Amino acid sequence: MRIYQFINKVPGGLMVVPLFIGMMVNTFLPNALKIGGFTQALTNQGYPTVLAMYLFTVGTKMTLSAAPTMLKRGFGILAAKVGVAVAIALGIAHFFHGSLLGLSTLAVLAAMNDTNGGMFLALTSAFGSKDDSGTYVVQSVETGPFVTMIVLVGAGLANIPWLTMVSVIAPIFAGALLGNLDSELRGFFSKHEPLIVPFMAFTLGQGINLKAVFTAGGPGILLGVVVFIVTGIVCIFADRLLGGSGVAGAAASSTAGNAAATPQAVAMADHSYAVIAPIATIQVAASVIVTSILTPILTAWVFRRRQKQLMRAGAPAAAPQPRFEGGAAFEDSLDYHPSRPAHSTGHDL
Repeated sequence: MRIYQFINKVPGGLMVVPLFIGMMVNTFLPNALKIGGFTQALTNQGYPTVLAMYLFTVGTKMTLSAAPTMLKRGFGILAAKVGVAVAIALGIAHFFHGSLLGLSTLAVLAAMNDTNGGMFLALTSAFGSKDDSGTYVVQSVETGPFVTMIVLVGAGLANIPWLTMVSVIAPIFAGALLGNLDSELRGFFSKHEPLIVPFMAFTLGQGINLKAVFTAGGPGILLGVVVFIVTGIVCIFADRLLGGSGVAGAAASSTAGNAAATPQAVAMADHSYAVIAPIATIQVAASVIVTSILTPILTAWVFRRRQKQLMRAGAPAAAPQPRFEGGAAFEDSLDYHPSRPAHSTGHDL
């Protein structure tokens, strides 16, 4: 049976498929794994531990060595994506009492401010330059629930103790410190990160009832379209404004698979979000699938449009790059493999 190949055909498959399996188990056999010991540790009870492991491995990928041009454009795209996410989420919170068309502030914020890193690297390596791919060094800061928590607390929409905030960023910081001290350790954790993702997704799904999927279906698809259109426009604009071709901005118009874990992480820190976290999780997962389909189309269109502009200006058009050209050290630090499908990359499944 080619189970692994089937999973990889699903956008964000290593995150999405175990998530739905966990939901099915929790919906139809809610007590099947609650027998104590190691088995029960694979239920939602073990989710915090697995999430901490994942945040640590993600942190090891955050390298500090990047060219100034990459840093400038990376910060620009990051600010554009997170900025528009914050603006829309706060607008929903203050003008629509936290819910618009079935979408909560939490779902919108989680889906819009976290980019699918694996897809980003695959697309920029195929259609962009080494500088385009290198901008992800900065954008990787979005990964995980920390930015979402910062925004919610800063806007007065969540009551999360400062020590809890520290506990979220501590594994990321520890991983980043270790990864920058030793490139071999960074490579080790990068290569083995995909092993953690299915377990994180399965334990997360163990806290969600499948009936919520039908409630969240339509709004979840809408969320994906909104993420694609809004973040695509602002990120392309920011990229072009800072001297880029727009390819990196277009490639950032997606939702990361691991963003589906953010609502539950926020709910663990502030229990007032516990009621809406399951539905928000499904909506974010739907956004992952929708943007995984649309973002490559947009990136290819931006690339072709740029090539036509160069040809009209008399400059030689660049052919799509057959491989990632950002350098071996950077490639290893992000565990990017050109032969691997975008959604199978460990970072943002």
